[in-house]
Amino acid sequence: MGNTPRVEFYFDPICPWCWMTSRWAQEVSEARGFDVVWRPISLKIINEGNSDNSHADHHAAGHRFGRVVEAARVAAGEGAEGDVVVGKLYTEIGTRVHPGGRMDVEAILAEALTAVGLDADLASAADGDTSDEQLRANTTHALDIAGPDVGVPIISIDGVAFFGPVVSPAPTGDMALKLWDGIAAAASVPGFYELKRGRTVGPQFG
Repeated sequence: MGNTPRVEFYFDPICPWCWMTSRWAQEVSEARGFDVVWRPISLKIINEGNSDNSHADHHAAGHRFGRVVEAARVAAGEGAEGDVVVGKLYTEIGTRVHPGGRMDVEAILAEALTAVGLDADLASAADGDTSDEQLRANTTHALDIAGPDVGVPIISIDGVAFFGPVVSPAPTGDMALKLWDGIAAAASVPGFYELKRGRTVGPQFG
């Protein structure tokens, strides 16, 4: 891998585990001097056909957030400008949903769009299907590159993708960099697929 990796982060705004991992990835990117390309995907789409989905309401809310994030990317334009807007909007939404503990979707969207300096009318995308084709394409691509039976987050480093890491709370400082180096090293090994231990704590945002 080169000194400046291409890193893509696939997220659903509603997932607390994804949120914590995203804050870790953001800190590492700033410390190491690389950009993160943020890609919204949908747990609602991933769980289609699951009749025993106890998180269906949350997934529906995440899908609505994702629709607006994708609409904001399109409005900002293709390429780096759109990617930056996605990252900023995800931060504003996630801060309110996760450490903020809120689920008032309409108010969160209005506040987040204003904070990023975006047109408030983009919130209407939450209840339309204009963004759905791209959300589905992102979701399909993320599952194709990370493999079956995964959720979010999905991270791709120079084209090698994996589910996770799932961390609680998100590491900071030297520990954040140490974890990144370990993950990047694992991603560089052909044939490396899985490393897991049982989760014993819930999301810890701070």
